[in-house]
Amino acid sequence: MDELVQVARRRFLTACGLAGAAVATAAVAGAEAGSDAQQPAQATQPQSAPARRKYVITIDIVESKRGKCAQHEVGQKFAYPADRGKLCPWLLDSMSGAIRVLEYGGTLPWLYTGTPYEKVIDPDGITTEFIRCPDPTESGMVAKITRTRV
Repeated sequence: MDELVQVARRRFLTACGLAGAAVATAAVAGAEAGSDAQQPAQATQPQSAPARRKYVITIDIVESKRGKCAQHEVGQKFAYPADRGKLCPWLLDSMSGAIRVLEYGGTLPWLYTGTPYEKVIDPDGITTEFIRCPDPTESGMVAKITRTRV
């Protein structure tokens, strides 16, 4: 694409916003196709996202330096998302990123090999993640998130 066309396209997009971007992109693609422009346009089918796997997410309180914090004790178990309201907001916030990754079939790459927090990663079975509560007191809560494929 020569420089003059790029400048004109940039001005057009600036003036028209997002709708103009779609039109300009289609026009540029048609112009670049050259000889293909004489052939009838083929309708493109919308692509659907791949089927999402089903998982059960559970949260276990596995460690506390003082035995318990103001809201949780070692040994408590929670179902996610059903028990979200029973979880401390600080702990829930610190777990949200890891839960999102696990819900969509992903895994976080660190393993913590040789520590009490060594993870299990099995995309076709059970995968675990450990998250520490950011509470600045001495409670030192650690939650184990377990994803089980249904």
